[in-house]
Amino acid sequence: MTKTINYGIIGCGMMGQEHLRNIALLPGTRVAAIFEPDAAMAKIAAGFAPKATFCASVEELLAIEALDCLVIVSPNFLHLEQLEVIAKTRSLPILVEKPLFTDPETLSRVLAFQASYSAPVWVAMEYRYMPPIAALCQEVERATGGIKMLSIREHRFPFLEKVNDWNRFNAKSGGTFVEKCCHFFDLMRLLTGSEPTRIMASAGQDVNHLDESYDGKPSDILDNGYVIVDFENGMRAMLELCMFAEGSRYQEEVSVVGSKGKIEALVPGPGRFWPEHLGEAPIPQLIVSPRAPKGPEAREIPVDPRLLEAGDHNGATYYQHEGFLALVRGERDMPDVGLEDGWKAVAMGMAAQLSATSGQTVLWSEFIAQK
Repeated sequence: MTKTINYGIIGCGMMGQEHLRNIALLPGTRVAAIFEPDAAMAKIAAGFAPKATFCASVEELLAIEALDCLVIVSPNFLHLEQLEVIAKTRSLPILVEKPLFTDPETLSRVLAFQASYSAPVWVAMEYRYMPPIAALCQEVERATGGIKMLSIREHRFPFLEKVNDWNRFNAKSGGTFVEKCCHFFDLMRLLTGSEPTRIMASAGQDVNHLDESYDGKPSDILDNGYVIVDFENGMRAMLELCMFAEGSRYQEEVSVVGSKGKIEALVPGPGRFWPEHLGEAPIPQLIVSPRAPKGPEAREIPVDPRLLEAGDHNGATYYQHEGFLALVRGERDMPDVGLEDGWKAVAMGMAAQLSATSGQTVLWSEFIAQK
């Protein structure tokens, strides 16, 4: 008989609740303990995990012997501190939401944790698991003959409201290119199979949150920008972000071009935001466009309606949890996205933030050496 895996959940805001819904779809799992200090969020979480023990602190949660693994879904600026508390107490497999850290000056602490923690840590990068993007990753070499150019466009809705408005400030979120875009820098490293050499960005806060004030402080997060990244192997990539374009049919568009042709993944945004008067929400697509013979082939990549209902990430959170559960059960040796992947994606976002602020190109080797 398969052992039931007991989860400890740290943080049950909007994304934490998505994790709860997806864990509930996995056979042989149980949410045994939850730490969520916000009363309103805790009440909602209790509806998804009515048998869970609610704890008053991370330390109290860690004292529950039955736990087999942990999922960290707290606000960004708490992730590193909570990882360090866990490391001092007991080593359990961890799935930690991105970003791993929010302050460039704390990278050394991330590296110290990486060197000392004995259990596996999987950094949550849901965009890898969106079905059309996963299909693109599988077929990219055949379709392109080798990547030369990679473009990622995200045209989406503004940042949603979070507990205590933590995502309205660079200091707590890490900045838009960290909070929102480390997913995309992770995809760039995954697809190119290479490390960045230089990062250039131009960005601004031009539309969103301009009239908002929190405790007398205005929001300072970017709402649009471009980032260009050069890689060691000669490949180059570009990110285009706009967070006031929720009228778009597709939210993410990933395009990869090589000597043989082009392959694209088109991903719609959350179905709950699609206007009812427009009918059914768009279905994700994969488009392969060879140079010869010419003739784009468009393929629909439908997603199980149960998974669409369980979250806002096109079923990706479920597929990610399938892999993490296999890791916890000992059915696989390594996470898909390890600590090094996690911190490098964040550091690329931080370098982009710096380039956008300074107007200067950031050399990757120098940026990392300074941390």
